[in-house]
Amino acid sequence: MKRTANAHWEGGLKDGKGTVSTQSGVLDKQQYSFGTRFEDGKGTNPEELIGAAHAGCFSMALSMILGESGLTAESIDTKATVKLEEEDGGFAVTHVHLDLKARIPGADKETFEKAANAAKDNCPISKLLTAKITLDAELES
Repeated sequence: MKRTANAHWEGGLKDGKGTVSTQSGVLDKQQYSFGTRFEDGKGTNPEELIGAAHAGCFSMALSMILGESGLTAESIDTKATVKLEEEDGGFAVTHVHLDLKARIPGADKETFEKAANAAKDNCPISKLLTAKITLDAELES
């Protein structure tokens, strides 16, 4: 399976602008720029998109792992916070923190935490990233 995304950029780093699009069309020429990445400009940025991909991938992986234990989530809500820092004369994504809140009828804390950590370690986006990945998991009753 292969999925594609495209980026188009015009101009210099600080005065330039670009757009990103995805094969599915969900993102179609969505604006990004220096201002949307390092300031509070309107549009998206690579780190936000990585966070969305990671949160979605992790949530699906958790659902699969729970299913293998005979459990079905009523809800899984994941927030990924991606940290971009200056490092060694450049910038790097240094940390992704996952914040999870889930309702899983019949799940006990130990089973939930084991499944959440397995999803954190094994979802394809976690495996892609070389940054430190952490998780806070909260089972709601």
